[in-house]
Amino acid sequence: MSALHLSFYSAFTLSALGLAFHRTHFISALLCLESMMLSMYIALSVWPIQTQTPSFTLIPLLMLTFSACEAGTGLAMLVASTRTHGSDHLHNLSLLQC
Repeated sequence: MSALHLSFYSAFTLSALGLAFHRTHFISALLCLESMMLSMYIALSVWPIQTQTPSFTLIPLLMLTFSACEAGTGLAMLVASTRTHGSDHLHNLSLLQC
């Protein structure tokens, strides 16, 4: 395994661990999700260059599109939850209090 692959895997793993263990604020969960998407985007951008296949060059652009949609939806949910609950703490949000 090269150092490049190790850095992508470690960035994704650290983001997943941050999402799993530091879930106090909604914005920190969104930042962890965005860093996971960023590491996946960079890995998918480097992959066609390493394998020298031009047919997979559109996949990172598709991934970036879905990442932007996910970020916009997450920020809209952050604004909506902050307006209704008064803060972005995740312990205030519950599916049982609809």
